[in-house]
Amino acid sequence: MGISAGLVIALILLGLGLFIVIKGLLIVQQSEVMVIERLGSYHRTLESGIHVIIPFLDKPRSIQMIRYEKVGKEFQPIASFEKRIDRRETVMDFPGQPVVTTDNVTVNINGALYYQIIDPKRAIYEIENMSQAVEVLAKTTLRSVVGKMELDKLFESRGEVNDAIQAAMEEPASKWGVKISRVEVQDISMPQEVEEAMRLQMAAERRRRATVTEANGEREAQIAIAEGEKQSAILNAEGDKQAAILRAEGEQQSITLVLQALGESDENKQTVVGYLLGQSYIKQLPDIAKEGERIFIPYESSALIGSMSMFRDVAGTPEMAEAAARQALRGGVVGGTAGG
Repeated sequence: MGISAGLVIALILLGLGLFIVIKGLLIVQQSEVMVIERLGSYHRTLESGIHVIIPFLDKPRSIQMIRYEKVGKEFQPIASFEKRIDRRETVMDFPGQPVVTTDNVTVNINGALYYQIIDPKRAIYEIENMSQAVEVLAKTTLRSVVGKMELDKLFESRGEVNDAIQAAMEEPASKWGVKISRVEVQDISMPQEVEEAMRLQMAAERRRRATVTEANGEREAQIAIAEGEKQSAILNAEGDKQAAILRAEGEQQSITLVLQALGESDENKQTVVGYLLGQSYIKQLPDIAKEGERIFIPYESSALIGSMSMFRDVAGTPEMAEAAARQALRGGVVGGTAGG
């Protein structure tokens, strides 16, 4: 039985319809978009979901992306054309770049750039190669920012470098529909001679800090010793003061008791005063022979005799006065020379 021409045409049309439907049916994943051109012009942007396009008239526009892969010890760029544009945050780990600081030191800086495509249409039509443009912009901005800093400042303020690069890239990148999330300076390498000089500088700085710490410790120790000696002198002086006061109060009480026993007449007062002077005079005589083997009794012995008479007047009897005088002289006045 032969197949009629109408049936063949119907089958052909059915197959063509199925092909058009299948070919025009697009499923866009979450966080992806597709830019559709119709006859070479921008038509629309497909968000996530199921979409139908007209085959042969509508065509997805691809975007060129550059990524780096480490091959051996070096990073190699790999270019790809993608019809589905990923709107998630993307990291670009570009290789190290030589940068000259203000103190004429060449360092090699390796950085990472985090960016996100916000407007896929502008990312395709406003720039010829978006990923390459972002990479070049990051490198030139890095050289500009680091070139204004000294080497020591660069190591101390990586955060400031990151913020400065990000702020400088935001405006031009926004024209391409790209948002710069953050920039990270990963590694900073320098010539070997510069690294050796920095190690010597750090060692000298540590020695200086140790010397300063030791000097401060010695200074504080000297201050503590001086403060202790000061407090000791104050306490000794206070003790001498209290001892002198107590001695004076004792002598005052002795004089008061003697006057009460003898009577407080002027004659008795003079007698007591003479007695005290004679006693002090006799007590000082032994000190004369401390530095030698002989002593000299003063020629004017009337003072000693007068002192003994004062003893007699105060003691009441000659025997008691003689005993008191002998007791005073026994301290060394006569004994120091009798043997000589």
